[in-house]
Amino acid sequence: MRSTLLTELHTYCNAMATEYDLIPENRKKRIYLFGVYLLGVYEKGETPQLIAICTHNSRRSHMAQLWLAAGAAYFGLPKLNTWSGGTETTAFNPRSVAALRRAGFDIQCEDEQVDNPTYKIRWQADMEPYEAFSKVYHESPNPKKGFGAILVCDSASKSCPVVLGADFRLNMNYEDPKAFDDTELESEKYDERCRQIGREVFYVLGRVKERIEQRNL
Repeated sequence: MRSTLLTELHTYCNAMATEYDLIPENRKKRIYLFGVYLLGVYEKGETPQLIAICTHNSRRSHMAQLWLAAGAAYFGLPKLNTWSGGTETTAFNPRSVAALRRAGFDIQCEDEQVDNPTYKIRWQADMEPYEAFSKVYHESPNPKKGFGAILVCDSASKSCPVVLGADFRLNMNYEDPKAFDDTELESEKYDERCRQIGREVFYVLGRVKERIEQRNL
């Protein structure tokens, strides 16, 4: 499969795209609804707008957002806009940054010591860097309406019974790797969560690509 991803990231994605059998069937049935939503937006000739949401916008939401963006490039999907946000603002956690770097994302930051650093991220060699930082989900530059909300943690799902402005909402809850911070399992668990999120995102996007090709959209 041809893609314009950075070489190391492309290799990682090739391996991840062979692991769909690791996704439990009940998860596949649930996240299938996400694919139906995306396909419906494409069929209307529109560009999907997606916000990955967790409580602090520090770990899982950034992982989900970046895998959505990289996955769209990997599968050669039509334009897909992605953002992340939280129900409150903290910072993009450096442990999640490290896991994404190990997966092959190019992530740069001028000053990681400030309270809420801005990271410049690339998944393609010729792209303008995407700027990632912690924000509430309805704050700029995120869209205010007409977007799909992908909630990736239980607490965000509970604190956001209604996501204002969303025309689709799906709970894709993942266990928080924060439980392993400052332990000998820290890197392993962050890598595990990063890959799990990426695998499930790729499963959805891969199915959407197949349907687009079948319907000649």
